[in-house]
Amino acid sequence: MDILEKCRPWTAEHLRVTGRDCYFRAIGDTFDGTEADFEGHRVIVAASHDYLGLSAEPRVREAAVAAVRRFGTSLGGSRAVSGSLELHEELEHGLAAFLGHEAAAVLPSGYQANLMLAPLLGDGDMVFSDFSNHVSLEEAVRLGRAKERKFLHGDLDHLEELLRTADGIGNGNEGAENEEDGTGKDRTGGDGNGTGGKLILTDGVFSVDGDVCDLPGLMELAGAHGARVVVDSSHDLGVLGPTGAGAGEHFGLRPDLVTSALSKSLASVGGVIAGPADVIRYLRFHARTALFTAAASPANVAAALAALRILRAEPERRSRVLDLAERLHNGLRALGFDTGASVTPVVPVLVAGRERCMRMWRELFEAGVFAAPMVHPVVRTGREVLRVTLTAAHTDGQLERVLAAFAHVGRVEGVIPGSAPATHTPVRIARPRGPLTAAHDGGYTGAGTRRAATP
Repeated sequence: MDILEKCRPWTAEHLRVTGRDCYFRAIGDTFDGTEADFEGHRVIVAASHDYLGLSAEPRVREAAVAAVRRFGTSLGGSRAVSGSLELHEELEHGLAAFLGHEAAAVLPSGYQANLMLAPLLGDGDMVFSDFSNHVSLEEAVRLGRAKERKFLHGDLDHLEELLRTADGIGNGNEGAENEEDGTGKDRTGGDGNGTGGKLILTDGVFSVDGDVCDLPGLMELAGAHGARVVVDSSHDLGVLGPTGAGAGEHFGLRPDLVTSALSKSLASVGGVIAGPADVIRYLRFHARTALFTAAASPANVAAALAALRILRAEPERRSRVLDLAERLHNGLRALGFDTGASVTPVVPVLVAGRERCMRMWRELFEAGVFAAPMVHPVVRTGREVLRVTLTAAHTDGQLERVLAAFAHVGRVEGVIPGSAPATHTPVRIARPRGPLTAAHDGGYTGAGTRRAATP
């Protein structure tokens, strides 16, 4: 069989369903970071993770321009050889301090930052992963040699069963080999021998569902079973916590390692991994994703550093994006839409049905709103969503236009009733709880019964 033959029928079916390809659309121009021109059609961009609205901020842009003038567009080598700048180290020191860790390493992409975990995952080790984690965390496990056990999304009872089996306590039947949870991912049960290390992987805020991980529960289980915890804070850095340091700060806890993309709240391109200094040094020398790649460009590093300073100095940006998110959630719910368990600026609008999801995307686009269609294999069949995100730079008027477009398209497609329901369950967005506690300087200090997260 021709190895390329598989592409043709898939492409034909994809275009048949979408009518107009909704992915890889080329932007002609952008306006204040909130609107864009697609082939002459201007729309509100409601699919960006530039949560704090810093990508169009003049101070961030000028920092990038100044770095290009001083250092050029590329460093022409890896960090290990000729591509390391004092600018990289300044950003690493700033991110490490911000995230409450001893050290950090900056990579050219958030994907690479997660792949940097691979050298920790050796023969005999075991990884416990939430089903809804970022794909890049899954790829890190594949690159390593550890066994992986996936627990159902947010299901700490299932995780505990798998951990107990890995300790040699369970009966070996927890989980089910090759059983799908509906996302197309297999989950495997445990026959662990308890001889290796254990690592729990989770997103801080899940990128499709928009819910917050139960970090206290995860860290309690980790302590009880001798495991370490890694949190991917790509969608919570800049959004959660009293100073915006993410899920760990939000709960007053410090995971063993934190990774994050710099392409969201930090308005750049790149990634970071933060943790104990000896661990970061080890990973610098053992992670191929760090050794054998060109250094992050001066412009991207300078932009992220400028964005980090603004993030810390201007908490009103975080307040603004949280306010808009809460109004967006509740405006959609008042119309009759279901936004799931999200309590963050990631707003998943359930539409149920691949073809309907694509049609709604197209109709919203024509109405002047660009959302993100999420279909299988990103979500399980029957749970298709349009993911909507607004940034701190969006105006109240743009929010109202987004809601009006959803109201019209939702009624045309029969996703919501012709008239608004009499009542709806409001969303309370995840907001800072107050100043940090002493628990931020150590691990989880709570004992006793595990509890559900209360964002």
